[in-house]
Amino acid sequence: MKKLFSLLAVLALVFSLVACSSAKETSKDKDKDKGNKEEKQEEVTITYANWTVGTEEENNLERLMLKAFEEKYPHIKVKIDEAVNTSDWNGTLSAAASAGKMPDVFMLSQLPLALSNDWLLDLNELTAADSDFENVPEVVRQSTMFNDKVVALPYAQHFLGYFVNKDLFNAANLDYPEMGSSLAEFTAAVKDVTNVNEGVAGLNHPFSIPDWYPAAASADMGWYTYKDGEYALDSKEFIAGVNFAKEVATNGYAYESLTDDQKANFNGENPEEVWMAGEIGLKWDGTWTSASLAENAGFEFDFIGIPGGRTVITNDLLGISKSTKHAEEAYLFAKWMSFGKEGFMKRMEIADKEGKTVNTLPVNSDQEILDEYFSQLDVPGVRKAYDHLNEAILEPVKTVPGFVQSRWEAPTGIKVGEEENATIAQMIDSFVRGELKVEDYATQLNQLANEKSKEALEALE
Repeated sequence: MKKLFSLLAVLALVFSLVACSSAKETSKDKDKDKGNKEEKQEEVTITYANWTVGTEEENNLERLMLKAFEEKYPHIKVKIDEAVNTSDWNGTLSAAASAGKMPDVFMLSQLPLALSNDWLLDLNELTAADSDFENVPEVVRQSTMFNDKVVALPYAQHFLGYFVNKDLFNAANLDYPEMGSSLAEFTAAVKDVTNVNEGVAGLNHPFSIPDWYPAAASADMGWYTYKDGEYALDSKEFIAGVNFAKEVATNGYAYESLTDDQKANFNGENPEEVWMAGEIGLKWDGTWTSASLAENAGFEFDFIGIPGGRTVITNDLLGISKSTKHAEEAYLFAKWMSFGKEGFMKRMEIADKEGKTVNTLPVNSDQEILDEYFSQLDVPGVRKAYDHLNEAILEPVKTVPGFVQSRWEAPTGIKVGEEENATIAQMIDSFVRGELKVEDYATQLNQLANEKSKEALEALE
């Protein structure tokens, strides 16, 4: 019996030692895991440059979003890079790059410029499994890519198109155009509502018509005819658009084209004042003005986009520096400030609490985001525009290489007025004013626009 008790005592001691050893190992494992977790949460600082942040005294919505991000992710500190400034955005960005002090995350004025300077990080791996990025409309995602790589992130989204003063049409006993109205209905509305002697103009100005008209006239056309890497400025759609703009400008259907004597019939010193006075039927603008209109307009309005119902999107883009040492943290922050669901829901929460204005449409098309957004700002036409995102076109100013040259800056070698070598923009304006005929120069302009586009693409290869 004594031997049995001795054996049990020995076994108990062995089990006790094993248990202690296991406990120690478990404790070590926990300490190791804790150490790994602490290592992953090591504090990092990323730099951020954006012209939307305002001043520290203003403490605008962007700065409140930045603060909320740091509260959500306390191991990531965000420092605003004051060296990159609005007085010379591209110049100061270039200087920062040359000095090896590129901000980790920064706003892009033009994607092609950043590509040509090799500033941008390849984001394919970071976006590949991101469900939020998948909820960004396809046309927008495509605009962030170059050579099959995601090189930028959509920061803010706006729609371009016309706002309608519904009261003005109702007062004239006219049907006001709506989202999806045809070109013919839109044209009739502009003409019918105009009454210059009574101080009413159909449009604020005619100069955007050549840009949007081709896409309204044909599903095979994009903004300024651009589609699949080519322009079609010699097409019947572009020529028709220019001639419609000329009709508007030369027949007194747009306020900006009126004589000084005619403008004397209106209340205001400029198109914006006249519009807010309720004397312009349809105003070309972006949806960034929706909140201000909802607060300040003394008339009932709606957003109707462009004739035909296709949604025109314009975006601001963020870049992440190729030289960043904290790519994952930079991406997490950029996503929070832009297309991420969690960040945008927080943006709306802060705006509602602080009485701030969310001056961007949701980039993420998640239904919960849209429902919350439109519960705060109810503009029916804008909501309808989201129903047509699959057919949307993108204003290519910030994304298409060579667009600035192809639309505005390229010299034509043609004399216009006192200008011996007019630019493309000056040529098109002369068509709208009725000084030259678009039919006489469309082929030449188309060739020039495509040449400049090709040159810009080749420069990036």
